Amino acid sequence: MLTIERLLLREWRDSDREPFAALNADPRVMEFMPHTLSREKSDRSADRIQSHFDQHGFGLFAVELGATEEFIGYIGLATPSFQAQFTPCVEVGWRVAFRHWGRGLATEGAREALRYGFGTSKLTEIVSFTVPANISSRRVMEKIGMMHNPVDDFDHPGLPMGNPLRKHVLYRLRSRDWKAGAVS
Repeated sequence: MLTIERLLLREWRDSDREPFAALNADPRVMEFMPHTLSREKSDRSADRIQSHFDQHGFGLFAVELGATEEFIGYIGLATPSFQAQFTPCVEVGWRVAFRHWGRGLATEGAREALRYGFGTSKLTEIVSFTVPANISSRRVMEKIGMMHNPVDDFDHPGLPMGNPLRKHVLYRLRSRDWKAGAVS
């Protein structure tokens, strides 16, 4: 469990599954994903998140607002399951309920995930990626000190040729840069 200014990043609970399914069914939240998720697929996603923690010792934490204890999504670290020129790697990622967008919560939580990854987990590099049009997530990546080099951009192998979401931008942050103060 990680407690920061406005958020609590914690283990998942069974009670998180219903609001997680609502978040995954929201087309605004899932705009840059291949599709929204049914309750069954959302529950399988939650199962995979828990399995990741069990296997790696880190993962995508359930996130709740500290003041209200409301579940609002996830933020944390994951190892992508696909092969690309930059894998194997660890990714920092987030998915936050739409009504909580624009308040800096993803940035706050992602900074803590980096601290956890570089500090506790002793990772040497953390990446993040999204489609070029996902300006909000790209802004979070930049605010947490990640750097984009267009030479690293890639076609997501999990999406078919011609899919408008196939092209991805890759951001990176190395531990030595984070320790040098790249992230405030």
